[in-house]
Formats: sequence, structure tokens, C-alpha cells
Amino acid sequence: MAEPEARTKARVVCCVGDIHGHITKLQNLWSNLENAVGPSDFQTALIIFLGDYCDRGPKTKEVIDFLISLPSKYPNQSHVFLCGNHDLAFAAFLGLLPSPPDGSDFSETWKEYEMNEEREGWYKGEGYENMHLQGRRWAGRMTGFNHAKNTEYKGSINDARPTFESYGVPHGSADLMKAVPDEHKKFLASLVWVHEEDDVGIETEEGLQNCKLIAVHAGLEKGKGVEEQLHYLKVKDTRISKVAALSGRKNVWNIPEELENTGTIVISGHHGKVHIEDFRLIIDSGGGLENNPIAAIVLPSKKMVLDSDQLGV
Repeated sequence: MAEPEARTKARVVCCVGDIHGHITKLQNLWSNLENAVGPSDFQTALIIFLGDYCDRGPKTKEVIDFLISLPSKYPNQSHVFLCGNHDLAFAAFLGLLPSPPDGSDFSETWKEYEMNEEREGWYKGEGYENMHLQGRRWAGRMTGFNHAKNTEYKGSINDARPTFESYGVPHGSADLMKAVPDEHKKFLASLVWVHEEDDVGIETEEGLQNCKLIAVHAGLEKGKGVEEQLHYLKVKDTRISKVAALSGRKNVWNIPEELENTGTIVISGHHGKVHIEDFRLIIDSGGGLENNPIAAIVLPSKKMVLDSDQLGV
């Protein structure tokens, strides 16, 4: 009699928040997820990484090695790797973004924000002439105190210096383009800007519901049609200077009005907070800061798991 129940059991979905170069935290979180979910369900789970694998923490190279290894180590799991704003900028510097769909040059993306070039110290080294805005900002030079993060800037507006150093080159060096292994470039080029998943279970006050899930690093913008947003995210429209769905703040915090009351889950990282409200889930307890944990949420239960949890001890 147990067989029909097994067929209707909701699939386990684990959504992992921003990692930001913290390999030990990622390894601990992975172990804690397996303990929290149980080895059997974990082996067949859908794992959605919500983006921002690089910058701030010291071990970006090791984090990407870990992520690349997962499909072969866990062949029965499904893995989704979202692009965060930091990953987009890293990929932009390496020349890995798709060309703008209208045939324009990446230098067109500079114009909207060129008043910030001097203050943010945009990269002006080898290959900058046709580099997407976010690559130039990422490898630029920014010093002083970041009041939003309450820390000193680490090399640039994106705190990219630790990423350069994890590949053995100094911050802002064009040598990074050669130092990053081909398999890492392939990984960065393959990151998706949005992921949609049907029939994801979630516990609600009315019981278990099966819902559509939209995973995007920062969220969906208010005041813009959802289909329009999903389209430009799916095609990776690199005409956009600053992709709000990957880097926005207040304008992407809430579920867009047209998705309210549709039973659609929108899940993101990015915001340096954990926020669980009905179908809007924000999972980023770390923000890339050394003393903060990194987090994941398990669906359908909405159980939170941190790298700092003492599970299985």
C-alpha cells in the first residue's frame, strides 16, 4: 500500500543562497542539507543555486570547482545554476556574455552610467574597448568604505579582488582571462538568468500546494510585464546595462502584482537577508560577509538549513 503514496510524495527542492567564494561554508551547507533531507531524497533532489558564486570570499576558484563536480558526483540529482549580478560581471570581464541581439557593441552599455566611471574606477586595460559595462565595473578600482556592507571595498565596486587572487593574479589584471580554466569559462557562460519549474510543492496554511516556481537572483521588477521580463532573461539580453532582476533592490523585493494570487513561488538570493512570506522567498543570510552563514531552503517543508547548523554531529 505504500507505493501510491511514494508516487504522490512531493519532490524535494533545495534552493541555495549566495556563496560568494566561501568554499568551507558551502561544503558544510552541502553536508547539512544531506542530513536535513535524508540521503535517499537528497540523491534525487532538484538543487537550485541562486547565484553569486564569486567575489568577497577568498575561494571563488574552489567554489566553482565544487559546483562543476556535482553532476558527476550526484548523477540522479538535477542542478540549476542561476546567474547572479557578480557572476554576470565576472563573465562579462572574460568575454563570455552573448552578443547584444541587435548587433550593437557592448560599449553602448556604458552610456547610461558613464557619469560613474571615474568614481568607480572602471577597468581600462586590455580588451576594455568592447567590454560590457558590468565587466568594466567589476575589474575597476574602488577604494574606501562600503557603508551598505559596513566593510572596506575589496578592489572594486563588486569586491572582485578575492576572485582575481583565487586564480593567482592581482586585481584588475587582464591575465585573469588566461588564468581561468576553460571548464570554468564554460560554467560561467552557461549560467541561466532565470529558471521556471512546474509542480513544486510548498507547505501553506491550507496544506501542501503544487505551484509554479520562478527562480531569479534578485527578483522580478514591479511595473513591468512578467512575460516581457521572462523573455529578456531567457534570451540573456545583453543590451541591458544593469539587469534589475539580477541586481535590483526595492523594485524587485515583492512578487509582481500580476503574479499575486496565482500560487506562483518567486525565489531569490541577493538581498543579504532571509525573507519568507507566503510565496515570496528570499534566501541570502550571508551577503558574502565572513561572519555570516550561508543558507538554503528545502521545499516543500520550507525548512531553513545553514552551514553553521550542527547537524549529524
